[in-house]
Amino acid sequence: MISDFLTLISGVIDMPWWGYIVVTLVLTHITIASITIYLHRHSAHRALELHAIPSHFFRFWLWLTTGMVTKQWTAVHRKHHAKCETKDDPHSPVIVGIKKVLSEGSELYRMEAKNEDTLKRYGYGTPDDWLERNIYSKYSAKGVALMLIIDVILFGPIGITMWAVQMMWAPVFAAGIINGVGHYWGYRNFQAEDASRNIVPWGILIGGEELHNNHHAYATSARLSNKWYEFDIGWLYIRILEMVGLAKVKKIAPKLRIDREKTQCDSDTLQAVISHRYEVLAKYTKSLKETFAKEIIYLREATAQYGVDKSTLKRWILADSKTLLEHEREKLNQVLSKAKTLDKVYTMRDELAGIWQRSTASTEELVKELEDWCRRAEESGIEVLRAFSQRLRCYA
Repeated sequence: MISDFLTLISGVIDMPWWGYIVVTLVLTHITIASITIYLHRHSAHRALELHAIPSHFFRFWLWLTTGMVTKQWTAVHRKHHAKCETKDDPHSPVIVGIKKVLSEGSELYRMEAKNEDTLKRYGYGTPDDWLERNIYSKYSAKGVALMLIIDVILFGPIGITMWAVQMMWAPVFAAGIINGVGHYWGYRNFQAEDASRNIVPWGILIGGEELHNNHHAYATSARLSNKWYEFDIGWLYIRILEMVGLAKVKKIAPKLRIDREKTQCDSDTLQAVISHRYEVLAKYTKSLKETFAKEIIYLREATAQYGVDKSTLKRWILADSKTLLEHEREKLNQVLSKAKTLDKVYTMRDELAGIWQRSTASTEELVKELEDWCRRAEESGIEVLRAFSQRLRCYA
């Protein structure tokens, strides 16, 4: 009888110490996979369609391990994209600070999830069946309590620790790391109109969500990896689901085609430039950096005269001009007046971006503007502009 009692409190499953670690990591990884595949790529961005089997599994698993409601998560995330890096962004470290997002990311999410206007405006197209209305939404906290009971029954007292790790995983990595570090530190493949960063090129720990800059450049892409050295494990799972008929990919980021025979801009060039505009700006930024390094000798006197240090000047030059304050823009123009080449390269970046921002212009007008930009770049006598323009003409 005593032995039966000890067996009961020790859990149904008995494993060595490392076994509990492995099981905990597997369980948390399933949660992350559920978030990135179901909540993020399927529900929020409609990048893929899911069969009822994985869709219901993911909903059930997220109810057990996070208590998150599909409509709430979807609405908050869509608002994040619509209002990114503004005062209306639910969790921007640019606005509220990196420390607050890292330490209170889940609180910021829960606060916005209570906003009925956000749910009404951005929560469309999410599940509204009997399960959602009567279990998942109505008793969102009951799932995590049930998970605690299951963990204790299966693993004994250590199950409490395993449950605690499961409960912390999404708030720390999804709400904190992705929403915080993913907009604060890392590398950028694309010059998106926000502060998004790729944390590392191997999207394993957070299901592919580490490739956050790629995602913000092509938000509706089911695949987050873009470069050959990047690995998105969430995309691997999606491909497996697709191969067995449980998912259908609707959209992935377009791949740039280069036609070396092209010498004139046409409608195909325009479409390619618009589709790859963030990549175009990222490549142009490299030209700006190269020019800045060569011109810095001419800027020393001006930076001292106007009280601008080298690092601040570089940050201003590489930033979107619309994000600069009026006095910053004024000082930048004063400094750039002392370096004609850098000033030209900087000015022509805004002119290039202005082409795809003219939503009311016809295709013919935009093609003409793009051709005119390329001609002026090649006639400027600036090598980086000439090389960039000639490559741009080859977009197909």
